[in-house]
Amino acid sequence: MSINKSKFGSYQNEKIYLFSLKNKNGIECKITNYGATITSIIVPNSKGEIENIACGFDALESYFGKDYIENSPYFGSTIGRYCSQIKNAKFSLNGKEFQLNTNCGDNNLHGGSIGFDKRIWKVEIVSNNNLKMSLVSKDLEEGFPGNVEVSVLFSLTDENELSIEYTATPDQDTPLSLTNHTYFNLDAFSDTVENHLVQVHTSKKQEIDETGAGTGKILSIEGKADDLREGKKIGTVHKAMGDGFEHFYVFENTNFDLIEVAKISSEKSGRSLTVSSTEPCMLLYTGKYTSDNLKRENGEQYGKYRGFCCETHRYQNGPNIPNSPKSITKAGEEFKSSTIFKFEW
Repeated sequence: MSINKSKFGSYQNEKIYLFSLKNKNGIECKITNYGATITSIIVPNSKGEIENIACGFDALESYFGKDYIENSPYFGSTIGRYCSQIKNAKFSLNGKEFQLNTNCGDNNLHGGSIGFDKRIWKVEIVSNNNLKMSLVSKDLEEGFPGNVEVSVLFSLTDENELSIEYTATPDQDTPLSLTNHTYFNLDAFSDTVENHLVQVHTSKKQEIDETGAGTGKILSIEGKADDLREGKKIGTVHKAMGDGFEHFYVFENTNFDLIEVAKISSEKSGRSLTVSSTEPCMLLYTGKYTSDNLKRENGEQYGKYRGFCCETHRYQNGPNIPNSPKSITKAGEEFKSSTIFKFEW
C-alpha cells in the first residue's frame, strides 16, 4: 500500500495536490484536495486490463472549463454542507428561519454556490492507505448556521474496498448531510451504463416534487419498474420509465448501521461494485443531465447515461421534513457517516 503526492495546479494562490492511493491488486484511486475530489479510479477487468472507471480530469484547469462549469456535474466531489436540494433554499430551526443561497432554481443544491466541492481542503496522510482531508465551514456560510469542523477519511484496502468516512462537529444546531459524487462506468466508458445490472435493496423511495425537492412522503415501488431488489438492466428500466434514474431510495436502517444497499455489475467487463453505507438514503443517478461535451483530456467520453452515481446521504430536503432521521446535528454532537465501495472483477 502506498500514497503518492504530486502537484495538480494552483487555485486562489494556493498549491493544489493530487494524492494517489494504490493497493496490491492494481486498484489506484486519485484524489485532489480541491473539493476533496476523486479524479479517477483505476480497476482491473476480468481480463486483467487496468482501466479508469470514474468521471474526472487529469488537470485542475479542466474543472474550471466552460462546459464543466455550465453543466456542473460535481464529478467525484465531496458534497456539503447538505447534499441534494433544500426546498426554497430555506428552513426553520429552533424558532428561526434561515435563508440559504439559491443555486438550483429557487432551491439550494449541494450546499450552495460555494459548497465543500469548491473549497480547498487541508490534507494529512494518516498511514499508507489512509488520507484525511479537513476544513472549517464558518457560521452562515452559504446561509447555514454554526461553525463546523469537517473531515473526510479516504481509505483503500487490499480487500479492494474504498472507504469514505465523514466526521463533522458544529457549534450550533445545523443541517448536515455529506456524500461523494463519483460517477462510475464499469465498462471504462466504452459505452453507456445502460447494459449494467443494478440491484438496490429496498422497495421505498422519496417522493420528489416538480422542483426536484423531497416532499416528505415515502413511496412504495414494490413491483414497479424502479423496484430493483431482484436486479435489472439499467437500460431496460430507463425504457420502462421513459427517463433516467434520479431516485432517492430509502432504507430501513434506524440505527445507522453499516449495511449493503446496492450492487451494480457489468457482464462485459466482469467488474462489479457493491455499495455499503450507514446512511438512510441513496440517490441512484444515471447522468441524465450530464453534458455530452464533457470528456477527459485523453478523449474518454462522458455525457448522458455514461456514468452512474450512488450518493449515500440523509433525506433529500431533510431540514424541511418532520422527523427526517438525523438531518440536524446538534451543537457539540458529532456527525458520522461511512460508505464503502467494494470492487470485484
